[in-house]
Amino acid sequence: MPGFPSDLDLYGIQMKNVTEATMFILMGFTDDFEMQVFLFLLFLAIYLFTLIGNLGLVILVIGESRLHNPMYYFLSVLSFLDACYSSVVTPKMLVNFLAEDKSISYLGCAAQMLLFVTFGTTECFLLAAMAYDRYVAIYNPLLYSVSMSPRVYVPLIVASYVGGILHASVHTVATFSLSFCASNEIRHVFCDIPPLLAISCSDTHTNQLLLFYFVGSIEIVTILIVLISYGFIVLAILNIHSAEGRRKVFSTCGSHLTGVSIYHGTILFIYMRPSSSYALEHDMIVSIFYTIVIPMLNPIIYSLRNKDVKEAMKKLFMRNWFLSKTHN
Repeated sequence: MPGFPSDLDLYGIQMKNVTEATMFILMGFTDDFEMQVFLFLLFLAIYLFTLIGNLGLVILVIGESRLHNPMYYFLSVLSFLDACYSSVVTPKMLVNFLAEDKSISYLGCAAQMLLFVTFGTTECFLLAAMAYDRYVAIYNPLLYSVSMSPRVYVPLIVASYVGGILHASVHTVATFSLSFCASNEIRHVFCDIPPLLAISCSDTHTNQLLLFYFVGSIEIVTILIVLISYGFIVLAILNIHSAEGRRKVFSTCGSHLTGVSIYHGTILFIYMRPSSSYALEHDMIVSIFYTIVIPMLNPIIYSLRNKDVKEAMKKLFMRNWFLSKTHN
């Protein structure tokens, strides 16, 4: 009827009032300033320890000839990965603890998610490759240098990164193809997938299926590789008659199993649940654990329980101490 807006006109008026988000606000943990200062100091200390520990381990592997074998090359790649992984999230989080403006641009959020998922997925694949490396080293130590030559371990490392990039690209494109017109406030300290799906005004069913099946498939494949590798390792251990030999094998593999268990456990908790059971506040704490705390723990897990790394560190400190004494 003339003078009355049609349904199409009303829809057009509503669409004019809906604006797509051009930036997001990372709400973080709390609005309490004193708590924010405490968290800033805490996570700054964790971040500095993470960088020193992981990059120090990379330098140690490069500089110490006794560590020039595939096991330690994998470990140095893992350490570099952890330093990058933490650096994607922590600096922005530290700034937001003390800044009034807690915004992140649309492209900045997409870039953070792409890098975060890339490094996280690459670490899953790399931990599986490290389990296979341990199986080769223990099951047939005499042929280890041949079986795990650069023609084998370099493609494993490259494939881990390629898998990480492809997986991250799928989720980043799928997530940022959604509309964010209802709210731009992310109940998190970084641009993770579940909190972004929670504020989208689009249908996120496909995204949730992608998340469940892709993460589930990667977890199943990588955990199976770890379990099968360690199954063969256990068989090899049973054939070792000396107690010293068994102790050395357990010491070498124990650190890797500890790292794998902590990392995969937190990922399964975050991403392998139905969306109805998401509790963003709890998930934020768990996400912080595997993006910031685990990268800090990995140098401790892999170095303090490893005799070769401890000997290399001792040798490096003695060399530096001797050089400082001669210069004085």
